Amino acid sequence: MSTGLKIGTVAVEQHKVKWELLAEETIQILKEVMKEDLIDAQHIGSTAIKKICAKPIIDIVVGVSSFDKIFKHNDELAQRGIVYRREDHPGQHLYVSGELEKNIQTHYIHVVIWGQASWNNYINMRDYLNAHEDKAMEYSKLKVYLAEKFSEDRIAYTNAKSDFIEDILRSANIWKMQQQRE
Repeated sequence: MSTGLKIGTVAVEQHKVKWELLAEETIQILKEVMKEDLIDAQHIGSTAIKKICAKPIIDIVVGVSSFDKIFKHNDELAQRGIVYRREDHPGQHLYVSGELEKNIQTHYIHVVIWGQASWNNYINMRDYLNAHEDKAMEYSKLKVYLAEKFSEDRIAYTNAKSDFIEDILRSANIWKMQQQRE
């Protein structure tokens, strides 16, 4: 399978180095367009966790000090294939890219306020799962099972993972605080 999925569908595959390269290319585009309005951008989500299965959609988090800092770049981002979708969650805006005319999405770009809970959760979960292979493998197995069960229902797939993700986020945040004390 190449990178990307049709909207609403679910499939997972083994980690690919290609995902890391695609994330870096997109982060470079974001930096070129947004310049000093972008505080930080990082590859997140399952494609950023080595050794686990993931949907072949690249997740990137962009940290800004104000959402106005990114909205003023919407036209130029769209020219580069990065299109604003909506406020995905309160205090979080979603951009997508891919073969959108074919309903294929290859990238999700989550814009949040840098340093706040959403930013920290994305970074902490990625780092925790990369540092705790046992938990990463548990998550991978869950993803494979749910992808088979809900291959045509991405909302059900996402909802079925939510309790596990909440548990991981609690563990990740405790782990991060312990690291900072050391």
